[in-house]
Amino acid sequence: MKQIKYVTPEEAVKVIKSGDRVHLSSVAVTPHTLIKPMVERGRNGELYDVKIQHIHVEGKLDYADPEFEGIFVSEQFFVGGNLRKQTQAGYADYVPVFLSETQKLIREGYCKVNVAMVMCSVPDKHGYVSLGTSVDATLAAIETADVVIAAVNPNVPRAFGDAMVNIDDIDIFVEDDIQLYAHDMAPLSDIDVQIGKNVAELVEDGACLQMGIGGIPNAVLAQLGNHKDLGVHTEMFADGILPLVEAGVVTGKHKAIDKGKMVASFLMGTKALYDFIDDNPRVAMMDVGYTNSVSVIRQLDKLTAINSALAIDLTGQVCADSIGIKHYSGVGGQIDFIRGAGYSKGGKPIIALPSVTAKGVSKISPILLPGSGVVSTRSNMHWVVTEFGAVNLYGKTLQERAKLLISIAHPDHRDSLDQAAFERFGSHFHFVKKSY
Repeated sequence: MKQIKYVTPEEAVKVIKSGDRVHLSSVAVTPHTLIKPMVERGRNGELYDVKIQHIHVEGKLDYADPEFEGIFVSEQFFVGGNLRKQTQAGYADYVPVFLSETQKLIREGYCKVNVAMVMCSVPDKHGYVSLGTSVDATLAAIETADVVIAAVNPNVPRAFGDAMVNIDDIDIFVEDDIQLYAHDMAPLSDIDVQIGKNVAELVEDGACLQMGIGGIPNAVLAQLGNHKDLGVHTEMFADGILPLVEAGVVTGKHKAIDKGKMVASFLMGTKALYDFIDDNPRVAMMDVGYTNSVSVIRQLDKLTAINSALAIDLTGQVCADSIGIKHYSGVGGQIDFIRGAGYSKGGKPIIALPSVTAKGVSKISPILLPGSGVVSTRSNMHWVVTEFGAVNLYGKTLQERAKLLISIAHPDHRDSLDQAAFERFGSHFHFVKKSY
């Protein structure tokens, strides 16, 4: 094992050159200890045209502010709330890509990484560090970057799977002790709870779950306490899964692959979640090219994929990344898991969303707003769930889909949606009001 020599963060980031692409590790392990001195170099006029690449990073990110236009170019694979305004204003940018292929863009040189800046655990006695809560596309960046800088932080959990990296694969080390970014579980709304109940009714014993973070996933998990032998194969999970693990509901015993293991690519939650994965052989933190591979997902029977959306039209086209022309988030892993679950034996691809926005606008609409991105096409659609019920669009005609979706729309909008469907499909569209 080589002897580690630590340098200051200011010294470490001197390897960055103008024109470089810098990859940042994601979410809870956003390496701010390295980002800050990099930004200072830009502020001092030492850098220009440096591309900053990442999936989602947490905290305040000065490099996307207007003052750094031309100095740093933000290239995100997913737009988070902390960079949404900058992206919509044009000071940050977005790379449309399936989450499964983020690593492919890096490994095959489409987004060549010059410098990878990551956060990791302290080295173990075998000479390995762990990427902890985020493997995602970061492993690909470590494998292909010209220079790898690691902020070694004792707060990063020692996770297994693809998270383990030999220190020989790291070029520069700095010391770090910042706390990992944490998200507390927000209180569930009444609508979240009802959607959670409707989705939970679709989850079978022995199913393998994919879901993310937020009110609806947490509401679903809260309803699964009486289920048996659930598995987890997902791009991410959060604290909501922990009570089910402790209660023996999550066992993974029926998984055809990775039996008994909870598989994910990144995590976002509280310290309790990070402590849970530390030295835990039941958890495998894997490359996103594995977790989100359709060919892998389809091997898991009863794969139940629960994803959300911003809007859905009456034919089943789902928008999940923009509001009209305003970019809001990203493609993420929705298509990866919608397709994988569709191929899974007994699988259930599910889109779950409230029937209306906070302002009362129907999320089920005659057509998507002009400029909206169709993340999941109408031919991908199976189950759609709101607080008013669950419907399966798979194998249904356009007119049948419209009737089913109107039946789970908010009652205040059903008449107008019916009128829009009648105008679209003509006299062949028969509205049976009592069925709604």
